[in-house]
Amino acid sequence: MNKSELIEAIAVSADIPKAAATRALDAMIDSVTDTLKKGDSVALVGFGTFAVKERAARTGRNPQTGQPIDIKAAKVPGFKAGKALKDAVN
Repeated sequence: MNKSELIEAIAVSADIPKAAATRALDAMIDSVTDTLKKGDSVALVGFGTFAVKERAARTGRNPQTGQPIDIKAAKVPGFKAGKALKDAVN
C-alpha cells in the first residue's frame, strides 16, 4: 500500500473527503517527524512506538573494491510494534 492508497482507505473508513484524509495523514506524519527531531518518542498504545535510535560508528567494506571504510555514528528512526498490532498480524 502506498500513500495514495492509504489516503483512499482513510477516506472510506472515516467517511471523509480525500482532501481531509490527505491533510490528516500529512499532519500526523509531520507531527511524528517533528517529535523525533526533538529526540522524543511517539507512543500509540496498541499500535506501536516511534523512537530515535543511536547507531554506533563501525567499519564497513566498499563492495566494489573490498577496501574498509569508516561509517559514522548516526541517529535513525525506529518503530517497535505494539501488542495489539502484533496480535492482529499473527
